[in-house]
Amino acid sequence: MVETPELVEPWNALRAAGADLELVSDKGGTIRLFKHYDKADTFPVDKQVDAASAADYAALLLPGGVGNPDAMRMNPAAVQFVRDFFDAGKPVAAICHALWLLAEAGVAGGRTMTSWPSLRTDLINAGATWADEPVVVDDNLVTSRKPDDIAAFNPKVIDLFAARAR
Repeated sequence: MVETPELVEPWNALRAAGADLELVSDKGGTIRLFKHYDKADTFPVDKQVDAASAADYAALLLPGGVGNPDAMRMNPAAVQFVRDFFDAGKPVAAICHALWLLAEAGVAGGRTMTSWPSLRTDLINAGATWADEPVVVDDNLVTSRKPDDIAAFNPKVIDLFAARAR
């Protein structure tokens, strides 16, 4: 249940900027994309999260959608994968409901971030400062609220990922 524009638009922007991308998921094969609550296309999975290591990647992009992060935060391998990026100081970008994974991984505390408005209380309870802004950059983390903010989100993601890749 990944929100289509939250995966596809950043994916295309990163690819156009020269990034080598892999989709990591809890299951192999394909994932189902959604447009809100309606089924949309599928997207091929490159690797399952239980076989993936943050050490093999330069950065992490977490797309939202209501069902995707809610399921992934219940997967210990996915939560550890996210935590490992923060432990290594690698850049992470998250949009919309994907920030549930940051709260679950215990990495939201002390950070300033934005998200879909309904996550505000969850993130504050996890120790974050929540801002109602289209995009927030906090050190190695860039966050955004919703698909309408992707035009502002993508350039910040590309800038952060490129700066940390040097």
